[in-house]
Amino acid sequence: MENENFNQLIRKYNVAAPRYTSYPTVPFWENDQFTAAQWQDRVALNFQQSKDAGISIYVHLPYCESLCTYCGCNTRITKNHKVEDPYITSLLKEWAMYKELLGEESLKIAEIHLGGGTPTFFTAENLHRLISGLLAGNEKTADASFSFEAHPANTTYDHLKTLFDLGFKRLSLGIQDFDERVQFIINRHQTVADVARVMDQARGLGYESINFDLIYGLPLQTAESVRMTIEHSMQLNPDRISFYSYAHVPWIKPGQRRFTEHDLPVGEEKLNLYKLGKQMIQESGYQDVGMDHFAKTEDALFIASIDGTLHRNFMGYADRYTPLLIGLGVSSISDAWTAFAQNVKTVEEYHQLIGEGKLPVVKGHILNQEDEVIRTYILDMMCRGKVVLKPGFDKNAKIIERLQPLVADALVSIDGNVITITEVGKSFLRNVCMAFDERLQQTKERENLFSQAI
Repeated sequence: MENENFNQLIRKYNVAAPRYTSYPTVPFWENDQFTAAQWQDRVALNFQQSKDAGISIYVHLPYCESLCTYCGCNTRITKNHKVEDPYITSLLKEWAMYKELLGEESLKIAEIHLGGGTPTFFTAENLHRLISGLLAGNEKTADASFSFEAHPANTTYDHLKTLFDLGFKRLSLGIQDFDERVQFIINRHQTVADVARVMDQARGLGYESINFDLIYGLPLQTAESVRMTIEHSMQLNPDRISFYSYAHVPWIKPGQRRFTEHDLPVGEEKLNLYKLGKQMIQESGYQDVGMDHFAKTEDALFIASIDGTLHRNFMGYADRYTPLLIGLGVSSISDAWTAFAQNVKTVEEYHQLIGEGKLPVVKGHILNQEDEVIRTYILDMMCRGKVVLKPGFDKNAKIIERLQPLVADALVSIDGNVITITEVGKSFLRNVCMAFDERLQQTKERENLFSQAI
């Protein structure tokens, strides 16, 4: 009976919902009220108030040799590796503009994350040039955390060694599914042996944390393929696992039209994949961390979730909060806490603006006081599972009213001004956060903006 009640909750709450890597979420940014000058002012102010904490840097490396048809990221498909050198040149020029804006000869760097695209599309030599350029004249904080995403099939020992020597200790492997039929239809090919090789080499070098990205709800996926994928993953023994719902948005990503909705597990079938994978991961000793993430108890991400330092931003979950996140490269998003900015989305436009000596930001949002309070609420719920309502905030009553159905379904509890997620509610974290999302409440056009919650 308990299992059927959970199934009913999943059916009820499987609606279009944001993933809340920001608040406001990107579709609700007030771009018409945003200017590059405002952005620069907010960056400079944030830096002056928080420079001792160090800066986080996200670098978007968009190139891939082939298109993974499930992918929702900003990518450029090419086999021409001559694109590497000019792109890195532009990245370093963009970074130089930010350094000039911040007005410091030496900056403290707390985080670097390389995402994509496929960062390991770039040669080890070019990655060395990029990271050395970012670090030149600056210093790492004592607890600096450098990480990168990698495709197991094209990650070499030279990639791992070069980045390790530059301070990278964390690695995220995009696996998605080990089933050959699923890999064929999503055009993402790597073997268990590929992954084992990369892991053995990384651990031999001294990498401290290896994450697996796994996805449920992919075309042609079955309970058997998910079971097999999780079993292989458990044998390989990563430190962290991200277990995401596939986001089917072919109106945004035409590559997803290689398959149709008829190829996708939906309804009860998809829900069972979610339950099966989560159960197997937890039974293997991994602990829930925030949303879609699991970690071993000795991993820094789990420790951060226990000691209250877990943070969420455009890079996902992090084990520390840095007030200033600078995004470099095509489509990267930056965060100065009171403002967001996103770069242009095409390589050509990016190179053009950099060549003109302009920061390549194309849109953004300046947070008002209400945004800042709600952002704090959503971050606290996403990272700590508990929100303490701010006295006198005029939206508190509306939030509590919107939470009542979730209280009735035992997803959250309310005690005075403290809202706490329940154990069952952790599976519906996106839905809980929607009750706080004042901007989302003002629109009914959600289906074409966000993927399904589960």
